[in-house]
Amino acid sequence: MTYSAWRIFTEGLTGNRGWKRAWRDPEPRSDYEVVIVGAGGHGLASAFCLAKEFGITNVAVLEKGWLGSGNIGRNTTIIRSNYLLPGNEPFYEFSLKLWERLEEDTNYNSMVSQRGIINLFHNDAGRDAARRRGNAMMLAGADAVLLDREGVRAQYPFLDFDNARFPIRGGLYQPRAGTARHDAVAWGYARGADRHGVDIVQNCEVTGFRIEAGRCTGVETTRGTIGAKKVAVCVAGSSSRVMAMAGLRLPIESHVLQAFVSEGLKPVIPGVITYGAGHFYISQSDKGGLVFGGDIDGYNSYAQRGNLPMVEDVCEGGMALMPMIGRAKLLRMWGGVMDMSMDGSPIIDKTPVDGLYFNGGWCYGGFKATPASGWCTAHLLATGAPHPTAAAYRLDRFRSGRVIDETGAGAQPNRH
Repeated sequence: MTYSAWRIFTEGLTGNRGWKRAWRDPEPRSDYEVVIVGAGGHGLASAFCLAKEFGITNVAVLEKGWLGSGNIGRNTTIIRSNYLLPGNEPFYEFSLKLWERLEEDTNYNSMVSQRGIINLFHNDAGRDAARRRGNAMMLAGADAVLLDREGVRAQYPFLDFDNARFPIRGGLYQPRAGTARHDAVAWGYARGADRHGVDIVQNCEVTGFRIEAGRCTGVETTRGTIGAKKVAVCVAGSSSRVMAMAGLRLPIESHVLQAFVSEGLKPVIPGVITYGAGHFYISQSDKGGLVFGGDIDGYNSYAQRGNLPMVEDVCEGGMALMPMIGRAKLLRMWGGVMDMSMDGSPIIDKTPVDGLYFNGGWCYGGFKATPASGWCTAHLLATGAPHPTAAAYRLDRFRSGRVIDETGAGAQPNRH
């Protein structure tokens, strides 16, 4: 079934009786060419790209709970490519280009809204860092505009420009950045993968790996043994626990990242704002809620919930940036489990176990990377070689010293 305005119109005339389920709920088969562990954004995107771009449709995506129950539904929905280092910026710009055509590719309304993002700075050093980042972005083909104080004021006149500690001096603006509806992204990829014949198996937890003579030949699950020529693990914050079942130790720590949403308000924030003096970022959803977040909790955890000290820290940042936020009521909060790599950059690579592949270590960048992560993981599975934009995301870079220290984008070992 193809979604279209005409289909909506005709179904409305016939009582909406012709709609079919968006995806099947199949029983797992005994063998597949590829098994992907994790039906979040990255796992579903990988399956979709394997089928659509590389013609590999004998694929199963296994999810221990329900589709999209992990970090894909527990984030602040921001998409952007304003990175600095050559190991990251081309990849995230590739991802942003894929975001721009996602709805056409999946035939699903993911509510991609390119409303722009601005990263504020508060002193001369911040301005110089923003200029350097903007130049790196443009060298990679991305868009970047350096705004002075009045340029920021023209877009966001309600900010506290004369804060005694952190006056706003300007900002780095990326017009093509914005937000997307996180749940719809998962649903669109799931529907697209299903249409190409991929089996999405929910309530099927992986409990172990079948490894014979150094090669992974399948997985053990709560619904039986499933064989596979290749197995890819895309489980976000549970990466270390799942890969430990294959005897592998990862350079990753798991932390909770909290996010919040206020009561619905009239339109007030046109784009996405990132506060340069603290880890605070905010946008407004289509339902009117202010969606905002901050830093990770300062301890390791696998719990999908937060704590009150971080609530206080995030709200302090919001009040310092835009005091009017103090009049809004906090509606709800949630926590996503981040797999924080030691250099703040992800991993898409083969593992020392033949036939076993890993996608993880996304830190704060998981949601915005979803389309490119899926494409690059599928490319690796189909061809055996890394995609050019993900060539630096090797697992052995921590041993060789070729780390990608994207300051401010991920974990810093001295802060753990």
